Amino acid sequence: MSLLNDALRAAEQRQNRPTPAGAYVGGQHKAHNGRPVLLLVLLVVALLTAIAGSYWVFANSSPEEPMVVESQPSPDQAVQRDVAVADEQPVNTPAEVLPPAPKPEVVKQEPQPRPALPLEPKITKAEVSEPEPAVASSPTVDETTAGQKAVASEVEDTQPEEPSTAGVKHVPETPAAKDRSTARELERLVARGNITDAERGLAALTQEQTAPRSRYVVARALLVEGKQDQALGWLPEGVAAEHPKLRLLRARAQYANSDLAAAVDTLSASVPPVEGHSEYRVTLATLLQQQGKNGEAARHWAELIAWDDSQGPWWVGLAISLEAQGEQLGAARAYRQAAELPGLPRSLADYVQRRLQALRAG
Repeated sequence: MSLLNDALRAAEQRQNRPTPAGAYVGGQHKAHNGRPVLLLVLLVVALLTAIAGSYWVFANSSPEEPMVVESQPSPDQAVQRDVAVADEQPVNTPAEVLPPAPKPEVVKQEPQPRPALPLEPKITKAEVSEPEPAVASSPTVDETTAGQKAVASEVEDTQPEEPSTAGVKHVPETPAAKDRSTARELERLVARGNITDAERGLAALTQEQTAPRSRYVVARALLVEGKQDQALGWLPEGVAAEHPKLRLLRARAQYANSDLAAAVDTLSASVPPVEGHSEYRVTLATLLQQQGKNGEAARHWAELIAWDDSQGPWWVGLAISLEAQGEQLGAARAYRQAAELPGLPRSLADYVQRRLQALRAG
């Protein structure tokens, strides 16, 4: 501690010691030397800047414009100078002297020619008229008028004429087309319960043609109402023989009148294919079973099943025909097949179960 105190004391003494005149003291500056030096530096910089600017102006001045002392030229010198300036064309025009901007010239655009008609010569009245052999003399007024009339007539001929229905021939409907349209009208009358009006319309049409479609509409409506005799009146044998649907309606009307044999004969006269006439074949097979002709009935049932084996009632019809012929095994297989198919009516399903139990017991 004593050594430290001594060092501090010595330092204080050195700081408080007086400095001799003229000796350099570390942190002090002479106040009288700062401003003159600064002014001297600024003066030198300004002088150098002036010299550099003069040199730059002199270096960039155009050689074609020498500095001359302006003096008042004499009249002869002025004339010679103007002539020289007029004869000579300056190669390079100084940037400072610019000629006056020329006025924009208005360019008149000529009309573009049409692609299809490059030239459109004037057409005279003589050229408009129909071509005639060359004549030395010019056309007269009468000829010109005639040519104009000819042109007018040609223009009228080229204009489209308005459609006129005066001379149009109406194509008559074919018998089939008229039968279809009448059948649709008769169906609307039947739906409203106007069967009498429907029969009147059918009577008017049958005076012209057989009208199988219209006959079918009216006859079916009469059968639904139980008027089989009236239905048979619209289903004569000669007309029904040519149309399977009319034969089917005729057979049903005969069966409704308890004439089974006539109904079977009507259907058996001309049997149509199964496709498109399945209802016809089912009716025929059923009536044959009732008539005791099980062999023929089984043949129709088999053809129906061969065309579509998903119909349970058809399997039942086949089973009944086979059982009636004594074919127990075939009948049992047909009954089982019918029982396995969905959609079988409840009454018919019960009948199938009873027959299967009877065949197992038998």
